[in-house]
Amino acid sequence: MQSWSSTPVPRVAGQPRPLRLFDTATGEVRPTAPGPTAGMYVCGITPYDATHLGHAATYLAFDLVHRVWLDNGHEVHYVQNVTDVDDPLLERAARDQDDWVVLAMRETALFREDMVALRVLPPRQFIGAVEAIPEIVESIAKLIAAGVAYRVDDPEYPDVYFDKDATGRFGYESNYSTETMLGFFAERGGDPDRAGKRHPLDALLWRMARPGEPSWPSELGEGRPGWHIECSAIALNRLGSGFDVQGGGSDLIFPHHEYSAAHAEAQTGEHPFARHYVHSGMIGLDGEKMSKSRGNLVFVSKLRAEKVDPGAIRLALFAGHYRSDRAYTDELLAGAKQRLATWRRAAALPAAQSAEATVARLRDHLGDDLDTPSALAALDAWAAEALSTGGTEQSAPTLFRAAVDSLLGVEL
Repeated sequence: MQSWSSTPVPRVAGQPRPLRLFDTATGEVRPTAPGPTAGMYVCGITPYDATHLGHAATYLAFDLVHRVWLDNGHEVHYVQNVTDVDDPLLERAARDQDDWVVLAMRETALFREDMVALRVLPPRQFIGAVEAIPEIVESIAKLIAAGVAYRVDDPEYPDVYFDKDATGRFGYESNYSTETMLGFFAERGGDPDRAGKRHPLDALLWRMARPGEPSWPSELGEGRPGWHIECSAIALNRLGSGFDVQGGGSDLIFPHHEYSAAHAEAQTGEHPFARHYVHSGMIGLDGEKMSKSRGNLVFVSKLRAEKVDPGAIRLALFAGHYRSDRAYTDELLAGAKQRLATWRRAAALPAAQSAEATVARLRDHLGDDLDTPSALAALDAWAAEALSTGGTEQSAPTLFRAAVDSLLGVEL
């Protein structure tokens, strides 16, 4: 699957700061410690609707991770999937009397356009679940051979399931209780009541073909993959075990990231799957989480059609910390537009006071678990002083502009 086009990232003078991130598994902010190449896997969209601001907040958070690593001199091997076959996609296509393949292609193309507009740096590899089916089948076959996957006793549909106790570590990534897991599993695509399973929390690996559903021939029998195994297979085959960051929204902590880690670790015997599990908060509207099921969505494409500057969208979402659940309002966007206009006026000055200390503070704040509210405040202070009192350093506006572009992805 084709990724999207990139945008240049300026080099910024001064000393980079190493990146520390909150790890969901340990509950601590810890240093990331990549080698020359940092590995990151971020779970992608299920393409049955347009990109909303909740999606955008997630991909912008990991865009900052990407940018800080680049600033530190690392190459970044970034992988992202597209879940282009799954129940929500098929259900939407049936509801709208649409072809599920056409729907997935259309919404994936729109997602790419939104990412380009938002200046999100692209993944090196952008992989659809459908194109990865051969490697998914291979992964499932390994799990069956290892005795950690099994078929339910159903003569008609002997689907393949994963034994959640396979690694002896199930639950380490989310740290949720069994009761909490069962609740989320039922809400988020699981089937705890499926007859024939060894445990209600065992997760689907391969769904045998049903009438009217897409399916593929394989050594497992005609069928299609479950959700979690796609990310496990795609990440393992491109990044290997122990890559630096697995990322996504906080709604992926469980079940998705718990199972994808367990699937991978059961195959390889290596722990952990990722060295950091990093999750962004939810974006709300009118007091509720922004979600397709609720229909309370603000689409990136709609804002673009209204000629909203993508830089303002970035700044609106950076106004809150990436890990916090936070609300989107018209006032938040208006404030971001004003901030962007102020920064652009300051960056256009022929000279200003030195920006070196401000850029150092920007790096400090981003290196400290992507503290964008503090980073924005530091840049606000420099811009306000530049516009009110000026200065004599001709290179300062250029340094300010380059740092905002490189580290925050906002073009001034």
